[in-house]
This record gives sequence, C-alpha cells and structure tokens, in this order.
Amino acid sequence: MSERVVSWHDDPSTPAFVPPPGSVDAHCHVFGPMREFPFSPKAKYLPEDATAEMLFALRERLGFSRNVVVQASCHGTDNSATLNAIALAGGKARGVAVVDPDISKDDLAELHAQGIRGVRFNFLKRLVDAAPKDKFIEIARRVESLGWHVVVYFEADLLGEMRPFVDAIPVPVVVDHMGRPDVAQGADGADMTAFRTLLDSRDDIWFKATCPDRLDAAGPPWDDFANAVAPLVEDYPNRCLWGTDWPHPNMQHAIPDDGQLVNMIPRIARSPLLQQQLLVDNPMRLYWPEESQ
Repeated sequence: MSERVVSWHDDPSTPAFVPPPGSVDAHCHVFGPMREFPFSPKAKYLPEDATAEMLFALRERLGFSRNVVVQASCHGTDNSATLNAIALAGGKARGVAVVDPDISKDDLAELHAQGIRGVRFNFLKRLVDAAPKDKFIEIARRVESLGWHVVVYFEADLLGEMRPFVDAIPVPVVVDHMGRPDVAQGADGADMTAFRTLLDSRDDIWFKATCPDRLDAAGPPWDDFANAVAPLVEDYPNRCLWGTDWPHPNMQHAIPDDGQLVNMIPRIARSPLLQQQLLVDNPMRLYWPEESQ
C-alpha cells in the first residue's frame, strides 16, 4: 500500500443553510501530517495529509464554531494527530480516542486533560483486523469515572449481534452514522425499525445523523437519506448529533461537497429548535458539559 489518496473536496461550496451560532461539527477527522504523525502499519488506507489547519478553515467556511475530532483508523491507537488538532484549536475542539486495551488509568487521565471525552470501538472488518468485545467492555468500565462515552461503529447487518455488547456498556453510547442503515428502505424500513428498537432499549444511546454520501446510493441530493432520517431526528431530538465526516475516509471515488452536506441539515432537522438541539445543545452537553449547565 503505497499510493496516497485524497478523499475530500478541494473547493467545497458555501452552504445556503446558515448554522445557528455555536454550532459544532461533531464528527470529523485529521490525517497526519505524515512527517509528524505517521500512519499505523496496520492502516487499511493511506491518505494524503488532511491537517488541523485545513479542518479549521473548512469549519469557518461552513459557518461552524467547534469540532469534535474522532480518531481515524489509519492512525491506529496513536492519538497524537487528534491531540495535536485539539491543542491547536484553542478550546474549540474536543476529541474521541482509540486506545489499546491495556491503557492505564494515568494515561486515560492524561487524554482527558488534553480534551478527549470518548473512546471509539470500530467493528467494520474492512477497517480493523480485530474487535475484542470483552476488552472493549473493560475499557468502557475504566473510562466511566472520567465521564466519557463510548462511540461504536458498525453496519446494520451486525445490529442483532451487537445488542448484548451495547447492553453491557456502562456509559452513554454514541452510534456512528446510525449503524449505516439502508436508507432506501425508508423511515419505517427494517434497518431503521431495528435501530429504533436499540434506541428505545436505553435512554443514553445517541446517534450521529451523518453521511448521506455514504448511506444514500442514489447520490445527491440524497432524498432517501432525508426521508429516512428526518423522523429519527424528530423522535429523538435530545440524542442526535451531526458532523461532516471530513475528510471523508475512503470516499475518493465519490467525494462529497461539504457545502451540500450542510444543506442537508434543515432537511433532517426541520425546525429551528431541532437545528439548535442537533448542532449546539446536544454536542455541547456531551463534549463541553462544563459550559452547558
């Protein structure tokens, strides 16, 4: 694996939708720069650098105020690039880490001091070689005292298998990209119905209403995504988050325009109140609770 790939739009449009003041892009990543933060030898893809400075420039262009930087699988459990981005943000970013199962309490406390507020467990086999559920539960128990949450990433066909694992997690859970449902099935389709059952099983399961570019095979303007996701946001308004997913890992063959992604927001959060909850109130409560009392 030697050819580095670009997966982000080099000139995204300025969105027509203006996010409310204080809006948070609650799911984004940074890649490298490789000369400072090498990629993991186990990485399944080798991206071009997508730096913190590039992310912050995009944030300004799209009209957002803060970022939640999620550790990308290409960096493995070395969170240095993510932590660097948080440090450069000057208080306008928090993060979600990926950690080794044997990480110490002192190391977790240091991650907390540097702005990490959650840990991510990835179950996509094309991105990770192993996902040891028993070790993940041990990590979840260790981060409970820090007030962190767990982010889980899986595909819809694994939801049934994931239920006992999610039930055993002792901290709040955030599901990346709603567990990647088939949005063409509609709001009442099998995948969304199963996902609602998961949400109804606990009142501390959150979800990211993200990635029409990944989930809607029909392509822009992503009508299937809008129709399937809007009722979910409306029914669970206090547990939804939104993010760009920049720099869109592994999307080099269908690179989305980030301005168009922002224009999806009023189609899934169809009132100013829902937009405020999705973009400001919910992410602030989860990532900056000391400012949202």
